[in-house]
Amino acid sequence: MVAAGFPLALVVTGVALPAWAWLIPLLILVVAYPRRGWSDAPLFPTPHDALRALPAVVPLREQAHVLDAGCGVGDGLMALRRAYPAVQLHGIEYSPILWLLARLRCAWAKVTRGDLWSQSWRDFDMVYLFQRPESMLRALDKALAEMPGDRWLVSLDFPLPGQAVHAQLETGSRHRLHVYRIQDLRRAGRERKNAQAFGGPVDKG
Repeated sequence: MVAAGFPLALVVTGVALPAWAWLIPLLILVVAYPRRGWSDAPLFPTPHDALRALPAVVPLREQAHVLDAGCGVGDGLMALRRAYPAVQLHGIEYSPILWLLARLRCAWAKVTRGDLWSQSWRDFDMVYLFQRPESMLRALDKALAEMPGDRWLVSLDFPLPGQAVHAQLETGSRHRLHVYRIQDLRRAGRERKNAQAFGGPVDKG
């Protein structure tokens, strides 16, 4: 949509540009979305009030540590701050342009440039994701490997495959929140393994 929108706008307005000018939007696109980041979600801004119902289901202590994994330009961090004004917010973003914009917009959060899959999630009370369906199995494996049982994983729109949710929350728009407690995910995994070991039926959630 971005790549097609720019030349379409020029056609509509009738503006003539030299051939080299087409390299400018291409360069911006490459810098904003480095090749290493293509496997993650593109820029999906979290809607303004999408997380407002979350504290009723996930009550976090003051100064709890919350990570927006793949924070883009900071919309998720802003929504988290509106929901949890007393927690410590962290964001991680691989794109240098999006990371810089998030840092400028969210000076009250600790925004790191890096790979969300390489950073440990162990020290966070809650991890928030707005990724894509293909990323959710990887997110499940990472959360189970790194996060203590009393922690939370929250995904906007895209559920963890084959997992029963702790809660599903409406956001007042087309978006929906999927809330998971790590200890529940581990328990369900053990039950599936036991059922398979004894030849019983496997509950697919």
